[in-house]
Amino acid sequence: MAWYHSLLRWYWRLRKPLTLGVRIIVTDRDKGVLLVRHTYVQGWYLPGGGVERGESFADAARRELWEECRAEAESLSLCHLYYSEREGKRDYIALFHVGEYRLHERDTSDPEVEEMRFFTWDGLPEELTPATKRRLQEFCRQQYTTDRW
Repeated sequence: MAWYHSLLRWYWRLRKPLTLGVRIIVTDRDKGVLLVRHTYVQGWYLPGGGVERGESFADAARRELWEECRAEAESLSLCHLYYSEREGKRDYIALFHVGEYRLHERDTSDPEVEEMRFFTWDGLPEELTPATKRRLQEFCRQQYTTDRW
């Protein structure tokens, strides 16, 4: 599956498509922050994915959180919008925060998500991707200045 992702990156550099995506920061006062490890790329990420045609960013965030983590967002708030050309595409990403959620049993044979786990804020994994680390740092700075969670 990793070879497919590499092939997509090459294609994106040639075509420069416009993509819309979401990432979700799920926090729990007792457990920390929820991260996922995918089967097709290295590192720990925030849950998220692409926005489908006709879907709002918020609906996509709720759907991706359900598909990847079997979690229902009871609260969803927009934190920030980002623009990136890092992988060769024009990528718009909406970052959401979920502080209230319900977890359901997840199928461990999921072909996309190898593992999901909560990490304490002072125990984040070394394999955290650089973009995920930046988003979490920005989130923490914003939360401390507004004291919203």
